[in-house]
Amino acid sequence: MNLSKLETISNLFAGKEIRSVWNSEKEEYYFSVVDLVGIISESKDKQAYWRKLKQRLREEGNEIVTNCHTLKLKAQDGKIRLRDAFDTKGILRLIESVPSPKE
Repeated sequence: MNLSKLETISNLFAGKEIRSVWNSEKEEYYFSVVDLVGIISESKDKQAYWRKLKQRLREEGNEIVTNCHTLKLKAQDGKIRLRDAFDTKGILRLIESVPSPKE
């Protein structure tokens, strides 16, 4: 996978930041799962929320977790770390799987 152009996209969800990386071979973006989960769930500990959600999805046999990629993304401290990421289709499926805190 030829990845380049680490970015932060901040206009997708009311100005909240979502880290992303561009795959030039497939010509698509991959987005940070933890960033998106934090925005949707409004959880104070977005990484713990993602770990629990990922475990629940696996137990349910949900295939979304098998389509999750581990990519290098820039962390808040500026270091590059491996993080879970989805393409656009995976992100849309993930959004459907996260219960809304406003329900």
